Amino acid sequence: MKPNDRPLSVYRVLDLTDEKGCLAGKILADLGADVVKIEPPGGDKARRTGPFYKNQPDPEKSLFWFAYNTGKRSITMNLESVDGKALFLRMVQGADFVIESFQSGYLGSIGLDYETLKQTNPRLIMASITPWGQTGPYRDYEASDLVLCAMGGQINCMGYADQHPIRISIPQAYVNASAHAATGMMIANYYRKRTGKGQQIDVAAFNIMVQTSGSAIPYWQTVQRNLYRAGERRTGMSAFADMRQFYRCRDGFVMFSIVGGNGGIRNNQAMVDWMDSRGMADDFLKAINWKTFDKTTVDQETVDRIEDQVGKFLMQHDKEELYEEGGKRHIMLYPVHTPGEMLENKQLAARNYWVKIEHDELEDTLIYPGAFAIGSENLCAVTKRAPLIGEHNEEIYKKELGLNPEDMIRLTERGVL
Repeated sequence: MKPNDRPLSVYRVLDLTDEKGCLAGKILADLGADVVKIEPPGGDKARRTGPFYKNQPDPEKSLFWFAYNTGKRSITMNLESVDGKALFLRMVQGADFVIESFQSGYLGSIGLDYETLKQTNPRLIMASITPWGQTGPYRDYEASDLVLCAMGGQINCMGYADQHPIRISIPQAYVNASAHAATGMMIANYYRKRTGKGQQIDVAAFNIMVQTSGSAIPYWQTVQRNLYRAGERRTGMSAFADMRQFYRCRDGFVMFSIVGGNGGIRNNQAMVDWMDSRGMADDFLKAINWKTFDKTTVDQETVDRIEDQVGKFLMQHDKEELYEEGGKRHIMLYPVHTPGEMLENKQLAARNYWVKIEHDELEDTLIYPGAFAIGSENLCAVTKRAPLIGEHNEEIYKKELGLNPEDMIRLTERGVL
Protein backbone atom coordinates (compact mmCIF):
# COMPACT_ATOMS: atom_id res chain seq x y z
CA MET A 1 0.00 0.00 0.00
CA LYS A 2 1.32 3.42 -0.94
CA PRO A 3 1.11 6.20 1.67
CA ASN A 4 -0.91 8.41 -0.71
CA ASP A 5 -3.61 5.73 -0.93
CA ARG A 6 -4.65 6.33 2.67
CA PRO A 7 -7.27 8.84 3.88
CA LEU A 8 -4.94 11.37 5.53
CA SER A 9 -2.32 11.40 2.77
CA VAL A 10 -3.06 15.05 1.90
CA TYR A 11 -2.32 16.29 5.43
CA ARG A 12 0.88 17.53 7.10
CA VAL A 13 1.31 17.08 10.85
CA LEU A 14 3.98 18.78 12.97
CA ASP A 15 4.63 16.57 15.99
CA LEU A 16 6.21 18.36 18.96
CA THR A 17 5.36 15.69 21.52
CA ASP A 18 7.58 13.78 23.90
CA GLU A 19 6.60 10.42 25.42
CA LYS A 20 3.27 11.91 26.51
CA GLY A 21 1.95 12.26 22.97
CA CYS A 22 3.95 10.10 20.56
CA LEU A 23 1.06 7.74 19.85
CA ALA A 24 -1.21 10.53 18.59
CA GLY A 25 1.15 11.30 15.71
CA LYS A 26 1.67 7.61 15.00
CA ILE A 27 -2.08 7.08 14.60
CA LEU A 28 -2.23 9.88 12.03
CA ALA A 29 0.86 8.50 10.28
CA ASP A 30 -0.75 5.06 10.10
CA LEU A 31 -3.69 6.75 8.36
CA GLY A 32 -1.31 8.21 5.78
CA ALA A 33 -0.51 11.70 7.09
CA ASP A 34 2.98 13.15 6.60
CA VAL A 35 4.01 13.42 10.25
CA VAL A 36 7.16 15.44 10.87
CA LYS A 37 8.57 14.79 14.32
CA ILE A 38 10.30 17.96 15.47
CA GLU A 39 12.93 17.11 18.08
CA PRO A 40 15.33 19.31 20.02
CA PRO A 41 18.96 19.08 18.86
CA GLY A 42 20.34 15.81 20.17
CA GLY A 43 16.96 14.07 20.07
CA ASP A 44 13.71 13.83 21.98
CA LYS A 45 13.86 12.69 25.61
CA ALA A 46 11.46 9.84 24.75
CA ARG A 47 14.42 8.19 23.02
CA ARG A 48 15.94 7.58 26.44
CA THR A 49 13.00 5.44 27.53
CA GLY A 50 13.75 1.72 27.79
CA PRO A 51 13.74 -1.12 27.11
CA PHE A 52 16.40 -0.94 24.41
CA TYR A 53 17.30 -3.09 21.43
CA LYS A 54 19.47 -5.96 22.73
CA ASN A 55 19.65 -4.13 26.10
CA GLN A 56 22.00 -1.50 24.67
CA PRO A 57 21.00 1.91 26.10
CA ASP A 58 21.17 4.29 23.15
CA PRO A 59 18.82 7.08 21.96
CA GLU A 60 18.70 5.34 18.57
CA LYS A 61 17.78 1.95 20.06
CA SER A 62 14.81 2.65 22.30
CA LEU A 63 12.08 0.08 21.73
CA PHE A 64 9.62 2.57 23.22
CA TRP A 65 10.63 5.05 20.53
CA PHE A 66 10.40 2.39 17.83
CA ALA A 67 6.89 1.41 18.92
CA TYR A 68 5.30 4.86 19.02
CA ASN A 69 6.99 6.68 16.14
CA THR A 70 6.70 4.42 13.09
CA GLY A 71 5.83 6.18 9.87
CA LYS A 72 7.19 9.59 10.89
CA ARG A 73 9.98 11.79 9.57
CA SER A 74 12.35 13.57 11.96
CA ILE A 75 13.99 16.97 11.99
CA THR A 76 15.81 18.75 14.80
CA MET A 77 14.90 22.30 15.81
CA ASN A 78 15.49 24.53 18.83
CA LEU A 79 12.12 26.23 19.26
CA GLU A 80 13.49 28.65 21.84
CA SER A 81 15.92 30.21 19.38
CA VAL A 82 14.94 33.12 17.13
CA ASP A 83 15.86 31.17 13.98
CA GLY A 84 14.11 28.05 15.25
CA LYS A 85 10.87 29.91 15.86
CA ALA A 86 11.06 31.48 12.42
CA LEU A 87 11.56 28.09 10.78
CA PHE A 88 8.72 26.59 12.78
CA LEU A 89 6.33 29.38 11.75
CA ARG A 90 7.27 28.81 8.12
CA MET A 91 6.35 25.16 8.53
CA VAL A 92 3.09 26.04 10.29
CA GLN A 93 2.01 27.96 7.18
CA GLY A 94 1.77 24.70 5.26
CA ALA A 95 0.71 22.43 8.11
CA ASP A 96 -2.74 21.06 8.88
CA PHE A 97 -2.14 19.84 12.43
CA VAL A 98 0.24 20.48 15.31
CA ILE A 99 0.48 18.08 18.25
CA GLU A 100 2.27 19.17 21.41
CA SER A 101 2.71 17.87 24.95
CA PHE A 102 4.60 20.68 26.65
CA GLN A 103 3.63 21.90 30.10
CA SER A 104 0.61 24.21 29.97
CA GLY A 105 1.73 27.73 29.10
CA TYR A 106 5.17 26.80 27.79
CA LEU A 107 4.47 27.52 24.13
CA GLY A 108 2.93 30.84 25.10
CA SER A 109 6.09 31.74 27.02
CA ILE A 110 8.15 31.40 23.84
CA GLY A 111 5.61 33.07 21.57
CA LEU A 112 4.28 29.92 19.88
CA ASP A 113 0.90 29.38 21.54
CA TYR A 114 -2.17 28.55 19.50
CA GLU A 115 -3.39 32.14 19.42
CA THR A 116 -0.11 33.10 17.74
CA LEU A 117 -0.01 30.12 15.38
CA LYS A 118 -3.53 30.67 14.09
CA GLN A 119 -2.53 34.17 13.01
CA THR A 120 -0.12 32.42 10.64
CA ASN A 121 -2.59 29.67 9.68
CA PRO A 122 -6.26 30.16 10.68
CA ARG A 123 -7.09 26.62 9.52
CA LEU A 124 -4.57 25.03 11.86
CA ILE A 125 -5.75 22.40 14.34
CA MET A 126 -3.52 21.98 17.39
CA ALA A 127 -3.91 19.19 19.95
CA SER A 128 -2.37 19.90 23.35
CA ILE A 129 -1.77 16.83 25.53
CA THR A 130 -1.02 17.66 29.17
CA PRO A 131 -1.45 15.95 32.54
CA TRP A 132 -4.25 18.21 33.78
CA GLY A 133 -5.39 20.36 30.86
CA GLN A 134 -4.98 24.02 29.97
CA THR A 135 -7.22 25.28 32.80
CA GLY A 136 -7.94 24.55 36.45
CA PRO A 137 -5.90 24.68 39.67
CA TYR A 138 -3.61 21.82 38.61
CA ARG A 139 -2.76 23.16 35.15
CA ASP A 140 0.84 24.04 36.08
CA TYR A 141 1.59 20.74 37.83
CA GLU A 142 3.62 17.99 36.22
CA ALA A 143 2.61 14.35 36.49
CA SER A 144 3.98 10.93 35.61
CA ASP A 145 1.91 8.01 34.42
CA LEU A 146 1.95 6.67 37.98
CA VAL A 147 0.54 9.90 39.39
CA LEU A 148 -2.27 10.05 36.84
CA CYS A 149 -3.20 6.38 37.23
CA ALA A 150 -3.35 6.90 41.00
CA MET A 151 -5.30 10.16 41.04
CA GLY A 152 -7.54 8.98 38.21
CA GLY A 153 -8.76 6.12 40.40
CA GLN A 154 -7.55 3.19 38.31
CA ILE A 155 -4.91 2.02 40.78
CA ASN A 156 -7.35 2.04 43.70
CA CYS A 157 -9.14 -0.94 42.14
CA MET A 158 -6.02 -2.97 41.33
CA GLY A 159 -4.24 -5.41 43.60
CA TYR A 160 -5.33 -7.19 46.78
CA ALA A 161 -7.47 -5.78 49.58
CA ASP A 162 -4.85 -6.48 52.27
CA GLN A 163 -1.94 -5.07 50.26
CA HIS A 164 -0.88 -1.83 48.65
CA PRO A 165 -2.44 -0.86 45.31
CA ILE A 166 -0.55 -1.84 42.16
CA ARG A 167 -0.39 -0.46 38.64
CA ILE A 168 -0.20 -1.81 35.13
CA SER A 169 3.51 -1.82 34.32
CA ILE A 170 3.01 -0.54 30.77
CA PRO A 171 2.15 3.21 30.89
CA GLN A 172 -1.56 3.86 30.44
CA ALA A 173 -2.31 7.55 30.97
CA TYR A 174 -0.58 9.15 28.02
CA VAL A 175 -1.29 6.30 25.62
CA ASN A 176 -4.99 6.79 26.32
CA ALA A 177 -4.60 10.57 26.10
CA SER A 178 -2.86 10.28 22.72
CA ALA A 179 -5.65 8.14 21.29
CA HIS A 180 -8.21 10.70 22.48
CA ALA A 181 -6.14 13.49 20.93
CA ALA A 182 -6.11 11.74 17.56
CA THR A 183 -9.89 11.29 17.77
CA GLY A 184 -10.35 14.93 18.73
CA MET A 185 -8.27 16.09 15.78
CA MET A 186 -10.38 14.06 13.37
CA ILE A 187 -13.57 15.59 14.79
CA ALA A 188 -12.03 19.06 14.52
CA ASN A 189 -11.00 18.27 10.94
CA TYR A 190 -14.62 17.47 10.08
CA TYR A 191 -15.62 20.84 11.56
CA ARG A 192 -12.85 22.56 9.61
CA LYS A 193 -14.09 21.06 6.37
CA ARG A 194 -17.51 22.56 7.04
CA THR A 195 -16.41 25.97 8.32
CA GLY A 196 -12.80 26.53 7.26
CA LYS A 197 -11.85 27.16 10.90
CA GLY A 198 -9.17 25.45 12.94
CA GLN A 199 -9.18 25.06 16.71
CA GLN A 200 -7.17 23.89 19.70
CA ILE A 201 -7.95 20.49 21.23
CA ASP A 202 -7.31 20.43 24.99
CA VAL A 203 -6.62 16.84 26.14
CA ALA A 204 -6.14 16.25 29.88
CA ALA A 205 -4.74 12.81 30.70
CA PHE A 206 -6.25 13.06 34.19
CA ASN A 207 -9.79 13.32 32.81
CA ILE A 208 -9.20 10.31 30.62
CA MET A 209 -7.83 8.15 33.44
CA VAL A 210 -10.96 8.88 35.45
CA GLN A 211 -12.88 7.25 32.60
CA THR A 212 -10.80 4.07 32.91
CA SER A 213 -12.18 3.41 36.38
CA GLY A 214 -15.26 2.05 34.59
CA SER A 215 -18.18 1.30 36.89
CA ALA A 216 -16.39 2.37 40.09
CA ILE A 217 -17.89 5.88 40.14
CA PRO A 218 -21.50 4.90 39.33
CA TYR A 219 -21.17 2.05 41.86
CA TRP A 220 -20.36 4.60 44.55
CA GLN A 221 -23.16 6.90 43.40
CA THR A 222 -25.78 4.16 43.48
CA VAL A 223 -24.89 2.16 46.61
CA GLN A 224 -22.28 4.35 48.36
CA ARG A 225 -19.69 1.57 48.26
CA ASN A 226 -16.20 1.75 46.82
CA LEU A 227 -15.08 -1.03 44.52
CA TYR A 228 -12.21 -2.54 46.45
CA ARG A 229 -9.12 -4.42 45.37
CA ALA A 230 -9.67 -8.15 45.06
CA GLY A 231 -6.78 -9.42 42.93
CA GLU A 232 -7.94 -12.00 40.43
CA ARG A 233 -11.53 -11.52 41.57
CA ARG A 234 -14.10 -8.98 40.38
CA THR A 235 -15.98 -6.89 42.91
CA GLY A 236 -19.36 -5.23 42.51
CA MET A 237 -21.04 -8.14 40.74
CA SER A 238 -22.75 -9.37 43.91
CA ALA A 239 -23.76 -7.80 47.19
CA PHE A 240 -22.27 -10.72 49.15
CA ALA A 241 -19.49 -12.31 47.08
CA ASP A 242 -16.58 -11.64 44.78
CA MET A 243 -16.15 -13.73 41.65
CA ARG A 244 -12.84 -15.15 40.51
CA GLN A 245 -11.97 -14.19 36.94
CA PHE A 246 -8.51 -15.71 36.50
CA TYR A 247 -7.32 -19.22 37.31
CA ARG A 248 -4.02 -21.02 37.16
CA CYS A 249 -3.71 -23.87 34.72
CA ARG A 250 -0.82 -26.22 33.96
CA ASP A 251 1.17 -23.77 31.83
CA GLY A 252 -0.07 -20.32 32.82
CA PHE A 253 -3.42 -18.66 33.39
CA VAL A 254 -6.88 -18.66 31.86
CA MET A 255 -9.83 -16.32 32.24
CA PHE A 256 -13.07 -17.92 33.37
CA SER A 257 -15.89 -16.77 35.63
CA ILE A 258 -19.16 -18.07 36.96
CA VAL A 259 -21.70 -15.78 35.32
CA GLY A 260 -25.39 -15.12 35.73
CA GLY A 261 -28.41 -14.71 33.47
CA ASN A 262 -29.13 -16.71 30.33
CA GLY A 263 -25.44 -16.78 29.43
CA GLY A 264 -24.66 -18.33 32.78
CA ILE A 265 -27.21 -21.08 32.36
CA ARG A 266 -25.34 -22.44 29.37
CA ASN A 267 -21.80 -21.45 30.37
CA ASN A 268 -21.87 -22.75 33.93
CA GLN A 269 -23.72 -25.96 33.10
CA ALA A 270 -21.33 -26.74 30.25
CA MET A 271 -18.37 -26.37 32.60
CA VAL A 272 -19.97 -28.66 35.18
CA ASP A 273 -20.76 -31.24 32.49
CA TRP A 274 -17.16 -31.16 31.28
CA MET A 275 -15.84 -31.55 34.81
CA ASP A 276 -18.30 -34.37 35.48
CA SER A 277 -17.13 -36.23 32.36
CA ARG A 278 -13.68 -36.31 33.97
CA GLY A 279 -14.98 -37.30 37.38
CA MET A 280 -14.21 -33.88 38.93
CA ALA A 281 -17.67 -32.52 39.81
CA ASP A 282 -19.13 -33.50 43.19
CA ASP A 283 -22.82 -33.85 44.08
CA PHE A 284 -22.99 -30.28 45.39
CA LEU A 285 -21.82 -28.85 42.06
CA LYS A 286 -24.03 -31.11 39.96
CA ALA A 287 -27.09 -30.25 42.05
CA ILE A 288 -26.90 -26.49 41.36
CA ASN A 289 -29.85 -25.26 39.29
CA TRP A 290 -28.22 -22.65 37.06
CA LYS A 291 -31.63 -21.46 35.83
CA THR A 292 -32.37 -20.08 39.29
CA PHE A 293 -28.78 -19.25 40.27
CA ASP A 294 -28.59 -15.53 41.11
CA LYS A 295 -25.10 -14.14 40.99
CA THR A 296 -26.16 -10.87 42.60
CA THR A 297 -27.28 -12.53 45.86
CA VAL A 298 -25.14 -15.67 46.09
CA ASP A 299 -22.98 -15.87 49.22
CA GLN A 300 -19.17 -16.13 49.27
CA GLU A 301 -19.16 -19.63 50.79
CA THR A 302 -21.13 -21.02 47.85
CA VAL A 303 -18.94 -19.20 45.35
CA ASP A 304 -15.79 -20.53 47.03
CA ARG A 305 -17.06 -24.12 46.89
CA ILE A 306 -17.79 -23.78 43.18
CA GLU A 307 -14.52 -22.08 42.35
CA ASP A 308 -12.42 -24.51 44.38
CA GLN A 309 -13.58 -27.39 42.20
CA VAL A 310 -13.25 -25.39 38.99
CA GLY A 311 -9.71 -24.40 39.93
CA LYS A 312 -8.63 -28.01 40.57
CA PHE A 313 -10.08 -29.05 37.21
CA LEU A 314 -8.37 -26.28 35.25
CA MET A 315 -5.00 -27.14 36.83
CA GLN A 316 -5.14 -30.49 35.05
CA HIS A 317 -4.94 -28.89 31.59
CA ASP A 318 -2.86 -26.57 29.42
CA LYS A 319 -4.42 -23.26 28.45
CA GLU A 320 -4.62 -23.95 24.71
CA GLU A 321 -6.29 -27.28 25.42
CA LEU A 322 -8.77 -25.49 27.66
CA TYR A 323 -9.42 -22.85 25.02
CA GLU A 324 -10.00 -25.32 22.19
CA GLU A 325 -12.19 -27.72 24.14
CA GLY A 326 -13.95 -24.87 25.92
CA GLY A 327 -14.84 -23.38 22.56
CA LYS A 328 -16.34 -26.65 21.39
CA ARG A 329 -18.45 -26.76 24.54
CA HIS A 330 -19.48 -23.06 24.24
CA ILE A 331 -17.73 -22.13 27.47
CA MET A 332 -16.45 -18.58 27.94
CA LEU A 333 -12.88 -19.55 28.78
CA TYR A 334 -9.81 -17.82 27.38
CA PRO A 335 -6.02 -18.12 27.69
CA VAL A 336 -3.99 -15.28 29.16
CA HIS A 337 -1.44 -14.86 26.37
CA THR A 338 2.20 -13.90 26.79
CA PRO A 339 3.85 -11.68 24.15
CA GLY A 340 5.51 -14.74 22.61
CA GLU A 341 2.17 -16.50 22.33
CA MET A 342 0.59 -13.47 20.71
CA LEU A 343 3.24 -13.55 17.99
CA GLU A 344 2.21 -17.14 17.24
CA ASN A 345 -1.54 -16.59 17.46
CA LYS A 346 -3.29 -18.01 14.39
CA GLN A 347 -6.08 -15.41 14.40
CA LEU A 348 -3.57 -12.56 14.18
CA ALA A 349 -1.61 -14.46 11.55
CA ALA A 350 -4.73 -15.05 9.44
CA ARG A 351 -5.40 -11.28 9.42
CA ASN A 352 -1.76 -10.48 8.56
CA TYR A 353 -1.58 -8.38 11.68
CA TRP A 354 2.15 -8.56 12.32
CA VAL A 355 4.39 -6.46 10.07
CA LYS A 356 8.09 -6.95 9.41
CA ILE A 357 10.03 -3.68 9.14
CA GLU A 358 13.62 -3.36 8.06
CA HIS A 359 16.07 -1.51 10.31
CA ASP A 360 19.07 -0.93 8.09
CA GLU A 361 20.87 0.92 10.88
CA LEU A 362 20.63 -2.21 13.05
CA GLU A 363 21.11 -4.68 10.20
CA ASP A 364 17.98 -6.38 11.46
CA THR A 365 14.26 -6.83 10.79
CA LEU A 366 11.81 -6.29 13.65
CA ILE A 367 8.20 -7.39 13.97
CA TYR A 368 5.60 -4.71 14.73
CA PRO A 369 1.88 -4.63 15.44
CA GLY A 370 0.19 -3.69 12.19
CA ALA A 371 -2.83 -1.61 11.27
CA PHE A 372 -5.21 -0.76 14.12
CA ALA A 373 -8.15 -1.05 11.72
CA ILE A 374 -8.80 -2.71 8.37
CA GLY A 375 -11.08 -0.99 5.88
CA SER A 376 -12.73 -2.23 2.72
CA GLU A 377 -10.73 0.57 1.09
CA ASN A 378 -7.11 1.41 1.90
CA LEU A 379 -7.31 2.82 5.38
CA CYS A 380 -4.40 2.19 7.69
CA ALA A 381 -0.91 0.70 7.53
CA VAL A 382 2.41 0.58 9.38
CA THR A 383 4.99 1.00 6.63
CA LYS A 384 8.34 2.22 7.93
CA ARG A 385 10.48 2.32 11.05
CA ALA A 386 10.71 5.24 13.44
CA PRO A 387 13.17 7.90 12.27
CA LEU A 388 16.70 8.47 13.48
CA ILE A 389 17.55 11.79 15.13
CA GLY A 390 17.26 14.51 12.48
CA GLU A 391 17.21 11.88 9.74
CA HIS A 392 15.21 14.14 7.43
CA ASN A 393 16.89 17.49 8.13
CA GLU A 394 18.32 17.85 4.66
CA GLU A 395 15.21 16.51 2.97
CA ILE A 396 12.95 19.04 4.67
CA TYR A 397 15.18 22.03 5.29
CA LYS A 398 16.90 21.99 1.90
CA LYS A 399 14.31 20.57 -0.47
CA GLU A 400 11.15 21.91 1.17
CA LEU A 401 12.23 25.12 2.89
CA GLY A 402 15.00 26.01 0.47
CA LEU A 403 17.90 26.38 2.89
CA ASN A 404 21.34 26.15 1.31
CA PRO A 405 24.30 24.15 2.72
CA GLU A 406 25.78 27.28 4.27
CA ASP A 407 22.51 27.98 6.11
CA MET A 408 22.47 24.43 7.43
CA ILE A 409 26.03 24.65 8.71
CA ARG A 410 25.42 28.04 10.33
CA LEU A 411 22.20 26.94 12.05
CA THR A 412 23.81 23.72 13.26
CA GLU A 413 26.78 25.59 14.72
CA ARG A 414 24.40 27.96 16.52
CA GLY A 415 22.47 25.07 18.07
CA VAL A 416 19.30 25.69 16.07
CA LEU A 417 19.34 22.34 14.26
